[in-house]
Amino acid sequence: MYCRFLALNNFMYTSLPQVGVTAQKTMRLLPASGKKATQKVVVGDQDGVVTCFGIKKGEAVPVFKTLPGQKISRLELGGALNTPQEKIFVAIGSEVRGFTKRGKQFLSFETNLTESIKAMYISGADLFLCASYIYNHYCDCKDQHYFLSGDKINDVLCLPVDKVNCITPVLACQDRVLRVLQGSDLLYEVEVPGPPTVLALSNGNGGDSGEEIVYGTSDGKLGLTQITGTKAIPKWEIGNEKKRGGILCIDSFDILGDGVKELLVGRDDGMIEIYNFESADDPVLRHDYALSESIASIQGGCVGKDGYDEILAATYSGWLTGLTTEPVHREGGSGEELKLSQEMQSKISSLRNELEQLQIKVLQEREKYQQSSQSSTAVSSVPAFSVNDKFTLNKDDASYSLILEVQTAIDNVLVQSDAPLDLLDVDKNSAVVSFSSCDSEPNSNFLLATYRCQANTTRLELKVRSIEGQYGTLQAYVTPRIQPKTCQVHQYQIKPLSLHQRTHSIDQDRPMNTLMLKGQFSFAEIHSWIVFCLPEVPEKTPAGECITFYFQNTFLGTQLETTYRKGEGYFKSDNISTISILKDVLSKEATKRKINLKISYDVNEESVRHTLKLIHPKLEYQQLLAKKVHLIDALRELQVHEGNVDFLLPKYRSILEEADQLLEEYKRQPAHLERLYGMITDLFIDKFKFKGTNVKTKVPLLLEILDGCDQDGLIAFFDAA
Repeated sequence: MYCRFLALNNFMYTSLPQVGVTAQKTMRLLPASGKKATQKVVVGDQDGVVTCFGIKKGEAVPVFKTLPGQKISRLELGGALNTPQEKIFVAIGSEVRGFTKRGKQFLSFETNLTESIKAMYISGADLFLCASYIYNHYCDCKDQHYFLSGDKINDVLCLPVDKVNCITPVLACQDRVLRVLQGSDLLYEVEVPGPPTVLALSNGNGGDSGEEIVYGTSDGKLGLTQITGTKAIPKWEIGNEKKRGGILCIDSFDILGDGVKELLVGRDDGMIEIYNFESADDPVLRHDYALSESIASIQGGCVGKDGYDEILAATYSGWLTGLTTEPVHREGGSGEELKLSQEMQSKISSLRNELEQLQIKVLQEREKYQQSSQSSTAVSSVPAFSVNDKFTLNKDDASYSLILEVQTAIDNVLVQSDAPLDLLDVDKNSAVVSFSSCDSEPNSNFLLATYRCQANTTRLELKVRSIEGQYGTLQAYVTPRIQPKTCQVHQYQIKPLSLHQRTHSIDQDRPMNTLMLKGQFSFAEIHSWIVFCLPEVPEKTPAGECITFYFQNTFLGTQLETTYRKGEGYFKSDNISTISILKDVLSKEATKRKINLKISYDVNEESVRHTLKLIHPKLEYQQLLAKKVHLIDALRELQVHEGNVDFLLPKYRSILEEADQLLEEYKRQPAHLERLYGMITDLFIDKFKFKGTNVKTKVPLLLEILDGCDQDGLIAFFDAA
């Protein structure tokens, strides 16, 4: 079993046609027409083109190609139940089109959706479609059921009808919930560890019961749960220990040839992973492979050569890459090796000729453009390019990841922010960063940095850390390596409570501070204020008269509960600074709309001690780290001067042994200690602000106590001030 998989090699089908930019889940393999036949590939791109082709003698053989149009957001295969699924369905805007495997269009169904289709699933005559918040079920193109979700829908599937004997749709929603439906009603919700981005039937058929589904999340977690008629039964869950990208696509295929299907996973950082079920329990990561672009679609099958299975992946910019089990050096003697060598030489020669022709064509077109641009009647046109961006909060280190992916090579990215931000190091980032000085004037830039990318870089990942209570806008100016020079600006909001993340529940036994608002405001108005203050809140006003959201601070672990309705808002947190920020920002937003607020609050003194106890271990660790780092240069100089360090105390020898790791950790977290000092200072000021006392003159004394890092002394200072 293992030996066969050792033959898995990177084999890029360079002769495959590169398609346009592709969205998530827009590439599939058609079923083989015979027992030993290879499979055809069908892919839809954002130029609106559906391309179908096969591979013969290492070359792409086109089957059909449609005309350009609106961008394709999803591609699925369908057909009658228990028959080969070889009909091709694509979602284009609010329309679904169907094609035969030969390319003949047999369906053009204009749905009643007012938004573009974001997710699609097909089971026999049943069509399941989702826009941002709306789910629709059609049977034979007739409207059957409708559901309005509380948060954005990322994916949809239906349990196999032939196994469970009923239609059971499952929605993957942004609020870390799988919603299981029955008709137009919500049957129940399943809490998952992260925002689910993709769903797939376990083993491709839902397992023995037909009730098992695999989900992948935007923060890189993978899990399997059983969807029964009354409740969900979690089976296994795999965390993201290696800090890899979010999961975009999942497939099941027996690439090892052992009779058990492996789990194939594609991530947005270009990682392809193969999980093997060595036991009946959790899957084990057996192999992984890194590409330079996000994996939009992944499929297992037989494409290039009969008898050799492959994993085919479609990347964001439209490249199709295969990992094949075909060995590079075949067994059987020098004759076959010579034959293989001749085949490879022929292919390399063909590729070189093709590359030379392309280079000549590029030079000709460039000269043509230069001539036309100097003409008196010349009209300059700005070249269009697509940018795939993602701005998400990482729970592990309380930082924001900004991922920018362009269909062509990136020249440079200028990052600008009017809110205080720290740029953090990213291991995968090979770009050269340079900082520009910022004005000290109010409302000016706090951050101005330029990333100059190496040649052929199409994906750039940045990390920033914000300060709660200080909000604004982060802007990224993306300039690709195309002529004439053009740039796209992308904006990302840094919210007042930017380090808070949605959670399913909170610990109600903690000491809580309470803020209460009353006034002449509508449900939609107070919801818009909450959207402005906190991340991961759906922009659409929730259905019903009242809503409750729970949050956790990713940096400190403190909690927040928000409950609001028309004319009323209630906020509870074990961190008084969180309540203070909410009070200030909500008052400001209400004043902008000329709405009078009646504000009342209840401060729990015990909550301040509780928050200090949460902060202190982090403070102690960072102070110790800083002290060790400051000693490294002196200890190294002593080591060079004395020749050995045997005379040093064990704690100093361990600092020298761990010097590289300590420096790396310190470099990854600039200003971490200063942030903790700032949080404790804010906590001190906020505690007395609610009492109507200004204690800013006592801050220098507080900083002296912080340098001593004595928890009891710190709590005593807070109590006595």
